[in-house]
Amino acid sequence: MKARVFVTLKPGVLDPQGKAIHHALEGLGFDGVRDVRAGKLIELDLADGTSDAHIEAMCRRLLANTVIENFRIERLEDAR
Repeated sequence: MKARVFVTLKPGVLDPQGKAIHHALEGLGFDGVRDVRAGKLIELDLADGTSDAHIEAMCRRLLANTVIENFRIERLEDAR
């Protein structure tokens, strides 16, 4: 079973990487970009039957800093 975890900064938390991307896009002539927030995508290959609670525990204990980050879990269909 595969799952994806999307980790993003909470609203109001400064995002220097997002600001750098925004500045670079403007420098390349891409107008109309009002804001950029950068995050991370983590793909997990898990044993069948891994519970949502178990994945959430992984996120809370290691994959996301829940003080400043939010996370969202997405299970992927098995392609076998």
